[in-house]
Amino acid sequence: MITITTTEALADFCARAASHPYVTVDTEFLRERTYYSKLCLVQLAVPGEADEDAVLVDPLVDGLSLDPLYDLFRDESVVKVFHAARQDLEIFFVEAGVFPKPLFDTQVAAMVCGFGDQAGYETLVRKIAKAPMDKSSRFTDWSRRPLTDAQKTYAIGDVTHLRGIYEHLAAQLESSGRGRWVEEELSILTDPATYTIHPEDAWKRLKTRTNSARFLGIAKELARFREAYAQSRNVPRNRVMKDDALMELASTKPRNMQELGRSRLLLREARKGEIAEGILKAVTAGLEMAQEDLPRASENSREKLQVNPALADLLRVLLKARCEQEKVAQKLIASAADLDALAAGKRDVQTLTGWRAEVFGHDALRLCEGKLALAAKGQRVEVFEV
Repeated sequence: MITITTTEALADFCARAASHPYVTVDTEFLRERTYYSKLCLVQLAVPGEADEDAVLVDPLVDGLSLDPLYDLFRDESVVKVFHAARQDLEIFFVEAGVFPKPLFDTQVAAMVCGFGDQAGYETLVRKIAKAPMDKSSRFTDWSRRPLTDAQKTYAIGDVTHLRGIYEHLAAQLESSGRGRWVEEELSILTDPATYTIHPEDAWKRLKTRTNSARFLGIAKELARFREAYAQSRNVPRNRVMKDDALMELASTKPRNMQELGRSRLLLREARKGEIAEGILKAVTAGLEMAQEDLPRASENSREKLQVNPALADLLRVLLKARCEQEKVAQKLIASAADLDALAAGKRDVQTLTGWRAEVFGHDALRLCEGKLALAAKGQRVEVFEV
């Protein structure tokens, strides 16, 4: 098993990879102690059975540059194959501002090809590659050196089996004409906006139980401070303050250190120094925010949307029927929130665009308009014109 530890060796492998139609890629990383993922290992493989056709790249070695890999990522004559690529792509985008193109994600492709909502790598290895996988090294500390033989074997398997999986799924997409579906999905993964978190928008991820505009204004400022602090220090946002502590502070509105010290949920480290000062400034900013600038609770909740529950249930049945017929994962077509939005009269949902509209969206609209009906026929649900 070859481990690359020099820029020259990486450049040699990438030059050879450029002569192949595709290269499979995976990473191992840690994120428990940092805001941004720490890249610990890169696995690469090209078609073939020789030892040199699959390698491990150690980015933690002093002096090793990943520039040859990034050049390969920019080479559009070679397909870059990942499984569940989002976190891998985020690492490369943050590190070098580069996206691998063209990109192929076997998880997305498997969901399009009828492997269900949970198209895990182990499942695809078992069903397509017909091989077992040892997952015992999955949650090990990939930053520690030296790597064990078990870690290396596990890591290299994430790209060697991927070769056969890619070839199988690519052929299936070619025969079904669904390659365009996958391309639409992957365009989201190669959009910088997917990985860019603006501190001023961080509050939108919070789950609140109140519609109070002032409460939300304070929560917005606290979330903004937390996100900016975590990004600048490269620490997890929960190390600054957890969501429950943030909600508590938005409710109690501490104005000084003494009041801040009464918090039940705030971490000890956040009760003093820069974090404490940032929290108090954020609370003050929220309290002083002009009424017209205060955020409003999301209008996408089921209660505010005035969802027609019977119609929402019918849409769920239609979704299930269409996905079984087309052998595509429901999760890719529409979420529960999408169906609720449709049942409430909303039309600005993703399921009404692109290939989703062909599979489900057009029929969903006709069902909402009373132009389609559903009937149970044995174990199947049939759809017919009214």
